[in-house]
Amino acid sequence: MSGSLKLRLALLDNIIWMMLIAFFSVCALSIPAFATWTNLVNILYHTTIMSMLVLAQGFVLMSGNLDLSIDAVLAFAPGVAVLMSVKWFPGLLGSPWTAIVLTLSIGALLGLFNGFCVARLGMNAFMQTLSVSIILRGLVLFFIPLSIFPLDPVYSFIGKARIAQLGNIPAAIPVTFFIFFIFHVLINYTVFGRNYLATGGNARASFVAGINTNRMIILGFMVAGILSAIAGMLTAGRQDSVSNTMGNGMTLLAFAGALLGGTSMSGGKGSAFGMLGGAILLGMFSNALNLLGVKVTLIHAAQGTLIFLAILVDRFRVSLRSSMLRKEQIRTLHREEDRGAEYTVGKPREESV
Repeated sequence: MSGSLKLRLALLDNIIWMMLIAFFSVCALSIPAFATWTNLVNILYHTTIMSMLVLAQGFVLMSGNLDLSIDAVLAFAPGVAVLMSVKWFPGLLGSPWTAIVLTLSIGALLGLFNGFCVARLGMNAFMQTLSVSIILRGLVLFFIPLSIFPLDPVYSFIGKARIAQLGNIPAAIPVTFFIFFIFHVLINYTVFGRNYLATGGNARASFVAGINTNRMIILGFMVAGILSAIAGMLTAGRQDSVSNTMGNGMTLLAFAGALLGGTSMSGGKGSAFGMLGGAILLGMFSNALNLLGVKVTLIHAAQGTLIFLAILVDRFRVSLRSSMLRKEQIRTLHREEDRGAEYTVGKPREESV
């Protein structure tokens, strides 16, 4: 593969950052308060929750599946964990640290259930996770008719605390960047990451090569469940309560953010920092609409348009990448043919006996 092709493919895979720079430039020039430090911190802070869901959805997409239950897990995991700590079993599970462990464990167990049904039972991921989402939303409404408040400061720390040493920025921002860095290393520099991407790219070939593809899929859903639970903790901490409306309607936007960030709908491709860029673009888009005073009804329409744009960008990226690789294969074939012809012409003629 030529160096120019590698560069073009790298630019194509990181198109989200060019889109992000272009969108930021337009907004900075047209919206007076957009490029201020306070507003930029505000964008990053309000992007943290969506970032976790984008990473969760993108990670499942990398295995060739889809998870529609992430926003329901966002509400269910912290809701049940807090109820267990303060109402159902306060003597046994009353510690806020226990509530944090319970939140992450519930998210992991829900992901394990989704992954088992998809990988082991062969259920369709779309329908399976949709049914789980409906079930969890119903249970959240049953268990939490209104909201649970206030929360222990330890439990709500990452959602509402600020770090004075870093310019008084919200703690959620460095926590989010740290999680994305961990996933960047996991995906790009570990055996698990290579096996996971291979499973999403071609599950049959990966199985033949000795990869336990079912385990990869299950682990992918479990990771998505844990990330959704973290998003729930961020949401609960920000509002200092757990409500039954947390996360409503965020799944499809997370899907759009993952696609904009370079994750492929067909699986086997994606990067953590690309998904972070997709989440930040969603946050900038929402912030710009709010600063412009766009009506709520039009914001929903604009978000739908953004989802359509994400799907369009994904199709464009896949088509253009295939075209580049096909042209490179043709050029390589022609070069090999030319070298073969030169060798034939320059080859010494054998003497006849």
